[in-house]
Amino acid sequence: MSATPLARSIRSALEGLADPARAPGMQAYMKSTMPYLGVSTPVRRRMCRDLFKGLEFASAAEWQAEVLAIWRGAEFREERYCAVELAGIRQARSFQRMDALAMYEELIVTGGWWDYVDWIASQHLFAILKTEPEPMKRAMLDWSVGEDMWKRRSAILCQLLAKQQTDLDLLYAAIAPSIGSKEFFLRKAIGWALRQYARTDPAEVARYVAAHEAELSPLSKREALKHIA
Repeated sequence: MSATPLARSIRSALEGLADPARAPGMQAYMKSTMPYLGVSTPVRRRMCRDLFKGLEFASAAEWQAEVLAIWRGAEFREERYCAVELAGIRQARSFQRMDALAMYEELIVTGGWWDYVDWIASQHLFAILKTEPEPMKRAMLDWSVGEDMWKRRSAILCQLLAKQQTDLDLLYAAIAPSIGSKEFFLRKAIGWALRQYARTDPAEVARYVAAHEAELSPLSKREALKHIA
C-alpha cells in the first residue's frame, strides 16, 4: 500500500520532532521490535491535533482506509500511535459503528501489545458499544472466548470508562472465560476492569471477588480490591 499524503505528513512531522537519544529507551521499555523515533506522547499528541485539525472524511470507508494506510505503512511505532489517534478524532465520531470493528480487530491482532490494545479497547471499542450496544455486546462475548489473547483482553477492558453505565452482565461474561487463565495480561485485565468499576460500586466488586475467591488469581483479586477499604 503506497503512502497517502496524510501518512507522509505524519512521517515528516515525526521525523522533525525526533529525539534519537530517547528512542532506544522507549523501544526497550515497550519491548518493541518496531523502532521508535523518540517522540514523547505529549509532543506527538500536539502534533496530531495540528495535523488532524480540519480533516473531513466523505465516508466511514474513507476514514478507515486512511487509518489502515498509516498503520500498515508504519516503520516507527509513533506512526502507529498516530493511526490510533486518527481513529478517535472528533470528526470520526459518527463512524464509530459496527462496521469499524474489523478495522479495530486488525489493529489489535497485528499490534498485539498493551499500549495499542488498551487504548483501542477503552476508547474506540467503548465508543461502538455506546452506539450499537446489542451487536457490540455479542461481538465482545465472541471475542472473550476466542483464541486471541489480545481480543480477550479487549473484551474485558471495553467498559473501563463506562462507570454507572457499565453492563455488569457483559463485564462478568467477558471475564468468565479467562478467570482461571495463567496469562498475566488477562489476569491483570480482570483486576483492572474490576478495580475501575469499584470506583462506582465498591460493594458490588467486593461481593463479586468474594463469590469468585477460588477462581480469581491473586493478581486479579489484589488489583480488584486495591482501593476498597
